[in-house]
Amino acid sequence: MKKNLGTLCVQGGWTPGNGEPRVVPIFQSTTFKYDTSEQMARLFDLEENGYFYTRLANPTNDNVASKINSLEGGVGCVLTSSGQAANFYAIFNICQSGDHFISANNIYGGTFNLFGTTMKKLGIECTFVDQDASDEEIEKAFRPNTKCVFGETISNPGCAVFDIERFAAMAHRHGVPLIVDNTFATPINCRPFEWGCDIVTHSTTKYMDGHAVQVGGAVIDSGNFDWDAHADRFPGLCTPDESYHGLTYTKSFGNKAYITKIVSQLMRDLGSIPSPMNCFLLNLGLDTLHLRMPRHCSNAETVARYLEKSPKVAWVNYPSLPSNKYYPLAQKYLKNGSCGVIAFGLKGTRDDAIRFMDSLDFIAIATHVADIRTCVLHPASHTHRQLSDEQLKEAGIAPDLIRLSVGIEDVEDILADLEQALGKM
Repeated sequence: MKKNLGTLCVQGGWTPGNGEPRVVPIFQSTTFKYDTSEQMARLFDLEENGYFYTRLANPTNDNVASKINSLEGGVGCVLTSSGQAANFYAIFNICQSGDHFISANNIYGGTFNLFGTTMKKLGIECTFVDQDASDEEIEKAFRPNTKCVFGETISNPGCAVFDIERFAAMAHRHGVPLIVDNTFATPINCRPFEWGCDIVTHSTTKYMDGHAVQVGGAVIDSGNFDWDAHADRFPGLCTPDESYHGLTYTKSFGNKAYITKIVSQLMRDLGSIPSPMNCFLLNLGLDTLHLRMPRHCSNAETVARYLEKSPKVAWVNYPSLPSNKYYPLAQKYLKNGSCGVIAFGLKGTRDDAIRFMDSLDFIAIATHVADIRTCVLHPASHTHRQLSDEQLKEAGIAPDLIRLSVGIEDVEDILADLEQALGKM
């Protein structure tokens, strides 16, 4: 029976048998016992499913991954130790030294550094493009060695809405997949696979957890991209892997080739797996994701309307506002609401922004974003402080941008705290 998202949040992933725990158990074990050497050998050769070492797979982790996979509508999901690890794995799974990929420029600062600096050291080059540019301008960035395109459903921290369908069409015209980080929207508000996206990533640290108690990430494969149709471009998936006795992932695993390679090759060699305890905590957050997201969105919309009317606020960027430039895209992709994050700027200097934040009462200055507690951050001074002024401009981060992550407290109290802090400017 097909289940709706709310039911999947509560009951997806784990189906207990008679007398088994109703809640996903924590398999806090590094290793798993087998009766014969032959059984273990088949697991190592990927000829049989099972568990032998938690660095590759763990039952707790897999049950939670199965829930996220069902929420996004994919064929397979792997959990990682952070959202950064998820984005790295998603790209590195199909790129190697000498390859190139394209990314929207207004992505999260950590991801911008990962793509523009760290992956460049590995010989993988990224071209950043303005996602609001014309198709003609963006298509100039494609090269013969381009392997994928990347964007965020709702950008962090600028709150720009990514035109998934448009970028999917461009990527597919050039024979490459589209990867979308769906962290801010979550599958409750947007399911990128329904718009042509091929691979979805998440920082599960954010809304999926929602309580700021664990760090994690996820990579979900739609199973829709035909790797064999572009075999020359993706040798890692379409030619024999000598580390697995010449196994070819697309031949052995069909439309699960991509996600199988992440687990069996990247996890094997790099080991960025989350702990079973963290996955257990993540699952508790997922249980209420469908209840929390509407509250985040309704609170944020109320706050955004208040800020838009304040004489001390220079500008507000929240895609669910009718006045916002991304409102048409939000109505297309985010009909149930966008997220709880608002980007805005105050009239005055950077010192005025700092004074405003320091004057807040229960709204905390915190690096985190997208959890149940309202918090605030000045990206140019904090998360993006490693970027030069030129890089900030390239990433779409204004010097006066304040990122307000609206929680699920009573909205009247959130407004009152903002009001008293603005009054001290």
